Amino acid sequence: MAEPAVFLIHGLGGTQYDLGSMHKRLKNAGFVTHSLTLPGHGTTPEDLAGVRAEEWLEAVRLKYREIVDQHEVLHLMGMCMGALLAVETAKRERHAKGRLVALAPPVYIDGWATPWYRGLRPLLYHVPGLPARMKVEEEDPYGIKNEQLRAIVKAKFERGENFHYRWVPLACIREVDRLRGFVMKGLERIACPTLVVHAREDELTSLRSAHYLVERIGGGKRAGQARMVVLEDSYHMVCVDNDREIVAKNVLEFFEASAAGSLGMAGDDPRMAPAEMVALLAGAQADLERGDFAALYERGIPDFGWFQPGANRTSGIHRGRKGLARLQRWAREGEAAAVSFAAFGAPVFNAGMAVLPATLRAGPLASQGVLAFALRQGRLLEARWFPDDPALEDDHFGGEPVPDGPSEAERAFEAAAAQSRTLRKAPDNDTLLALYALYKQGSIGDVSGARPGVMDMVGRAKYDAWAGRRGLAREAAMAEYVALVGRLKAAEGAGLPA
Repeated sequence: MAEPAVFLIHGLGGTQYDLGSMHKRLKNAGFVTHSLTLPGHGTTPEDLAGVRAEEWLEAVRLKYREIVDQHEVLHLMGMCMGALLAVETAKRERHAKGRLVALAPPVYIDGWATPWYRGLRPLLYHVPGLPARMKVEEEDPYGIKNEQLRAIVKAKFERGENFHYRWVPLACIREVDRLRGFVMKGLERIACPTLVVHAREDELTSLRSAHYLVERIGGGKRAGQARMVVLEDSYHMVCVDNDREIVAKNVLEFFEASAAGSLGMAGDDPRMAPAEMVALLAGAQADLERGDFAALYERGIPDFGWFQPGANRTSGIHRGRKGLARLQRWAREGEAAAVSFAAFGAPVFNAGMAVLPATLRAGPLASQGVLAFALRQGRLLEARWFPDDPALEDDHFGGEPVPDGPSEAERAFEAAAAQSRTLRKAPDNDTLLALYALYKQGSIGDVSGARPGVMDMVGRAKYDAWAGRRGLAREAAMAEYVALVGRLKAAEGAGLPA
C-alpha cells in the first residue's frame, strides 16, 4: 500500500482498543493503523498467570511480519509495556521501514507512587505458588493526573466494567521484569529514528527510563537518532491525561504528518494538484449518483469513513470494509437499495477539503444538504453528509443508530484470538487450519489473490482452508471462531484431547 502505517501495541492489562484516540488521530492524518490484543489480555486477569514474556514478543513479531510488507512505510508505537515490546521488536527485527515511538516505557519501575519495598519483588517470585495467586491491584491515581477523568475511571472500576484489568497476577509482573531485562540489552542495534514521550511526574516509572533509552539507542553513534519529549502535566497514562494533545502533536510531527489533519478532516496540504482534486471529486460524485458505495470506498484509504448523521439505522460512522459491508447489507435488505445522490451544486475547494450541495434520494425521500470530502495524496480520507433537515431521514429510515467502535461480536472475536495464543499445546493440523480460515474470514472476508503453487504446501493448505469458507458472513465466521476456541480451552482445562 502507498499509505504509511502505524503498528500500535497496548499496555499491560489492556486491549488493542486502549489506544483508540491515537488510532483516530493517526487515521485522520492519513495513516493505516494496525494493532493486536496480546496473549492473556481481553479476557480475565487469571489468564495472565501462565503467559510468558516470550509469548507477548512472539505475538508482536508475527503481527509485524504479517504487515511489514504491506506498506512502504511502517512505524512502531507502544504504550507502557507495549512501548517495551515495540522497542524490543524494533531491535530484533532490525526495523528500518519507519520510526519508533515509546510512550511512557517502564524500563525502571521506580515512579513516585511505587512502594519502597518494590525491590523485594524478585524474592517473592521464588515462593512456591505465590506468583500465580498474589494479586497486584490497580490503585489510585490510576496513572491519571486529571481529577475528572480519574473519577470516571474509578467509578468504572467500582461498577465492575470490563474495560481494563483491575488487577494482574504477580507472575505477570515477573514477566514484565523479564521483558525489561531483554530491552535493556543491545539497544545499540536499533537503527530507526526514535521518540520517547515521558511524563516528569509518572507515578510508575521515572524519567530515568526515558534517559536510559535515549542515551543507548543506536549506541550513541548517530546524533539525534533518539530524542525525548517531557510532559509537565500528566502521570503515566499520557494518551488520555492533561497533555494528550501535546502527545498527539509530537507523535504526528515525528511521523512527518500534519497535526491539523488529525483533528477531523484533511490538513492544510492535500499534496494534490487542483486538477487532481477536481478529478477525484468528479469520480466520487459519479459513484454517488449511481449509489455505488463500493466504488466510492475504492477511491478512499483502507480506513475511509462515511459519516451519516441523524438518529436512524443508517446513522453512524461507517469505516473501512466493515462500514462498506453495513451499507451493502442495507441495500440487500431493500432498505437503502435506491439510495443515491443527485442535484449536485458547484463544489468549493479549500486546501484538503471539498464541499458541494447535493440531494439524497431514497424512494420518496429527497433530503437536501451538503457533502464534505477530505482529500489527500489522490485518495479520499472521509466523507460527511450534512442534511438540512435530519428529521426527514430519521422518519424515512427509522431504527436506531449504529454505534461507533467495535461490536460485542468483534470484541469477543479478538478476545478469542488472544485466548488461542494461551493454549498450552498446539491443536492438530486440521484444527489449526480451521482456526486460520475462520479468523481470516471473520477479520477480512472472502479470500482473494492467486492460490499458492504446489511447492508451497503450507500456503496452499491455508489458502484452500480459507477458500472453503467463501461466502460465510463475517459475523457467522467470528461466532464459529469464538466457539472453536472456547471448546479448545475447555478441553484443555478438562485434560481432554483437543
